[in-house]
Amino acid sequence: MKITEFLTKELQGWKPFEIVGLAVVLVIILVNAFVLKDSPAAIINAICGILYTIIAGKGKISCYFFGLTGSGCYIYLSFMNALWGNMLLYLLYYIPMQILGIFRWKKHLKKESGEIIKIRLKNKQRLILTGIGIIGCLISVILLNFFNDKSPVIDGITTFLSILGMYLTVKRAIEQWIVWIFVNGLCFVMWLNLVIHGTRAYSTVLMWGVYFILAIYFYWQWKKELKTEII
Repeated sequence: MKITEFLTKELQGWKPFEIVGLAVVLVIILVNAFVLKDSPAAIINAICGILYTIIAGKGKISCYFFGLTGSGCYIYLSFMNALWGNMLLYLLYYIPMQILGIFRWKKHLKKESGEIIKIRLKNKQRLILTGIGIIGCLISVILLNFFNDKSPVIDGITTFLSILGMYLTVKRAIEQWIVWIFVNGLCFVMWLNLVIHGTRAYSTVLMWGVYFILAIYFYWQWKKELKTEII
């Protein structure tokens, strides 16, 4: 596929209010960063992270290029704030899974729009993943508490649920958005607490808040699309 053809397909399917909403959020992040003198890593992470989430929600494979860039910045932020669970999650799991996602999504693209073909898990798969999620979260919290993580409960839960969420993202399953709703809400609380106690990462707090809203929006969008395809 030629680069021009690829870019054309990646830019298709955007609704006017989505473009306006994205522009408003990016302006708020930049103004917020300038006024509050946010760290460069937090700014780049927030911009790339929001672009990744929106483009992934649109089912476009280019999301992973922004995801890889944002992940690098988030690893640095997590390291500086002793959030070992989140740091290792992005370093050892997110980056490899995003690279894998590029190749997996490439095999399941709609020719006319360049969007991925979305799927829904079976009930048995949901039950299995729920059980794995509960056990995994408990183990993560215990381990992070042992290593003196600043937020062992939230960091442990978000770390393991993010593993499931990324797996479901690469799998192209709508259930990923349910997982991301929980992860994004908890991460917003975690980073807000860090900022209240002196950490300069205001853009990161804003980013998680936007993530939370986007997860709800894209769950509704994917559900509507899957329902239409079934009919």
